[in-house]
Amino acid sequence: MASTVNERPGYGQLLRTPGAWTFLLPGFLARQPFAMLTIGILLLVNDTTGSYGTAGTVSATAGVAMALFAPQGGKLADRFGQSAVLIPGVIVHAAAISLLTVLALSDAPLWALLVAAVPAGASTPQIGPMVRARWAAKLDGSPLMSTAAAFESVTDEFTFVIGPVLATALCTGVHPAAGLVAEAVLTLAGGLLFASQRRTQPQASRGAAGAGAGERVSALSVPGVRVLAVVMLGIGTVFGGMQVSMTAFTKEMGEPGLNGLMYGAFAAGNMIAGIACGVIAWKLSPQRRLLLGFPLLVLATTPLWAAHHMVLLGALGMLVGLCIAPSLITGYTLVEKLVPAGARTEAFTWLTGAVGLGQAAGATVGGRLIDAHDASAGFLVPLGGTAVALLVLLAMRKALTPRSESVVAARGVGHREPVSVD
Repeated sequence: MASTVNERPGYGQLLRTPGAWTFLLPGFLARQPFAMLTIGILLLVNDTTGSYGTAGTVSATAGVAMALFAPQGGKLADRFGQSAVLIPGVIVHAAAISLLTVLALSDAPLWALLVAAVPAGASTPQIGPMVRARWAAKLDGSPLMSTAAAFESVTDEFTFVIGPVLATALCTGVHPAAGLVAEAVLTLAGGLLFASQRRTQPQASRGAAGAGAGERVSALSVPGVRVLAVVMLGIGTVFGGMQVSMTAFTKEMGEPGLNGLMYGAFAAGNMIAGIACGVIAWKLSPQRRLLLGFPLLVLATTPLWAAHHMVLLGALGMLVGLCIAPSLITGYTLVEKLVPAGARTEAFTWLTGAVGLGQAAGATVGGRLIDAHDASAGFLVPLGGTAVALLVLLAMRKALTPRSESVVAARGVGHREPVSVD
């Protein structure tokens, strides 16, 4: 399945790409809030209302808004440039988070929290997709592109190690609202710093001379992107279900402060697998890797609901994390093959938004199950979400084959086009 590491460029060569560090460092700072938002809302609203179901609903509302509006922001970034979209976006986001925090601390009714959660989620800056689009612009056609996809997934998972732990520590050790306050500050500071790096942002497609119709097409019109969005939706239910269920589980065990550590073990497994995926020179195509790897994720989520000990749950959570990264990396790698350059930021935001939507759905359904039963019931959500996504993936797998490969396969080996002879 894989050859030796030395057969293709690795992380060292990737990080020596000219100009890479100018967007990597601010991008890393600016993407931290993405992992802090939903768990920060969950912990704050749960503290003020005492209900996991209510907290999950408010958190889910922000996630749904993010999933619906993020692709539109990606489309605007492709057309007008990332900085033009990001600067007003982070300002609106900081203001929306401030409003939601004040309402939650004022014991505002649920409808008010839901209304405030919409702009909070809708304005969440999609730094990860923007960084991926910058890599794609720099490495178009290079074998380093798959290494970049792995590197970005590792960075995302490192974010999911730090973000939830930081948010939980602030909410439980400082103040219930401290996690969201830190999220707003990091979004504003990191987003503005990232937006200032204009030299590395992809060229805006608006008015580009000679731009073909394929470059202006919506990313969602590509069948493979729709399939990948469903896959990411299933992965998102794992994130959402694990967050709310681990929060409830550690509280039931009388150790709420260990929530960040437990979720960190899950994210650490994700990060470790991501690093491994980046240093392996895969011989299997990305399509086949996804078809082989995603069923393993479904199997890994199966025993979660039966774990009744912290050590066992932590180990199972790490195993689930190990199975997530390969599917995430492969999905983002396929975008570079399936989508024209002028629509890639939008495509990346569709996938990231699908993860956020699945995360929101997982938190909502998991919260309701926990309120009705116990923490163990919430762990059924990752299993159900990934199982449904697997069915769609298997049924629509042909949509993941890039058109050029389909044409070659249809023609057969050794086929020759008729050529006129003078």
